[in-house]
Amino acid sequence: MTLGIKVSAVCVAMSMLMCASSSVLAADTYPDKPVRLIIPFTPGGGADTVGRLIAHRLTERLGRQMVVDNRGGAGGVIGTDLVAKAAADGYTLAFVPASFTMQPALQPLPYDPIKSFAPVSRVGKGAFVLVVTSNVPAHTLKAFIAHVKQNPGKLFFGTAGAGSSAHLFIELFKMMAQIDFTPVHFKGGNQQVIDLLGGHSQGTMISLPAVRPHIASGRLRALAVTTAQRSVFLPDVPSLAEAGVPGYDTSVWWGILAPAGTPASVVGKLNDETRGVLTLEDVRQAFSRQGVEPDYHGTATFRPFIAAEMARWMAVVKKGNIRLQ
Repeated sequence: MTLGIKVSAVCVAMSMLMCASSSVLAADTYPDKPVRLIIPFTPGGGADTVGRLIAHRLTERLGRQMVVDNRGGAGGVIGTDLVAKAAADGYTLAFVPASFTMQPALQPLPYDPIKSFAPVSRVGKGAFVLVVTSNVPAHTLKAFIAHVKQNPGKLFFGTAGAGSSAHLFIELFKMMAQIDFTPVHFKGGNQQVIDLLGGHSQGTMISLPAVRPHIASGRLRALAVTTAQRSVFLPDVPSLAEAGVPGYDTSVWWGILAPAGTPASVVGKLNDETRGVLTLEDVRQAFSRQGVEPDYHGTATFRPFIAAEMARWMAVVKKGNIRLQ
């Protein structure tokens, strides 16, 4: 009996040692082929802009090509699901925005946002900006709210998809400002911008990288930013909270996820290299030009942040009785 216990203990110890050795080996050899970074939106939006910059510099640091793969649709669900079902080896990753934590409140998902993924790093954050076309007769947020109240249901606001960050930010704005306009859902940020510039919709809430050139050119007019404080990148544009919607405070963020079960050593290596990318001065300058702040959080803090954000948006959706059309 004693001998059996000893043998079992030895087997357990050897098994643990083998697992540890495999994990170390995975980190030592990873990556030995290209890594695919799935951005679950079409090209041109904020997630695409920030994700491509991170992918380019990770390519340099990892010594293997990080290939960006845009898989838009269903507010980001389609592309994200591909990563949830991918092999847990670190060669298929997701680059997700804040809407990743909003989708669970709106619809059943083919994956579990907590259990299906191994969070790697949160990389950046920024304010969304409320923009309208130049033909909208409002130059301040209060004037815009008054204009919408005079024309209930007649204005159209584009989003990057049902359940996207823009969708939920817009719905929260409508609820808090007690106004009514119609969200129109596209398959990505680029499409909503094209529609907006074409005059088919009148406004949107979107990450600054996607519309900054059009604000500068005057084709779009920035009325407010979504964060409680003004953005350092748009210092002359007030926050919604100070301009007429007290208490409004939302921000967009971006992060990298791996499939659940990815070796901890591989997740750790990706996390370390991502943290290194965010310290590079040229990356910080590139972020700044796009209105993005580096905002590093590793696996240990990224996972609880995701859970807290899910709970927050669940409460907003329930209070506003927000539904996908």
